[in-house]
Amino acid sequence: MKRLSFPVLALLVACGTPQEQCIARVTRDLRTVDKLIAEAEGNLARGYAYEEYTVSFPVFEPCLRPGKPTPENPSPPPVAGTCRDTREETLTRPKAIDLAAEARTLDQLKAKRRQLARASEPGIAQCRAEFPE
Repeated sequence: MKRLSFPVLALLVACGTPQEQCIARVTRDLRTVDKLIAEAEGNLARGYAYEEYTVSFPVFEPCLRPGKPTPENPSPPPVAGTCRDTREETLTRPKAIDLAAEARTLDQLKAKRRQLARASEPGIAQCRAEFPE
């Protein structure tokens, strides 16, 4: 789902007004820190984190295989059969975390967010001046 949400978000940002696109560029790091803060708050509320891992498994699908040549027919038509392929699926599982370290990380992220918010204010004002709506 995360893989799908990024292209959709990128498409929506591309469709925004020039002012919205400019502000999105200026606040990219701020949005990233906001996501990390939300994740850390969720981890502390639950008492554990989620970890993603990938599982590979075989899949057998119909396919065409080359036919066996014979002296009478040196280039035979393909033959229907099954072919093995490998698929991957990303799953999540609970993961134990150090709650004190997560709380410290959250405090640091909140401090960084305040810093980024102050730093992005001139850029946002410039975007609004350059692209009034």
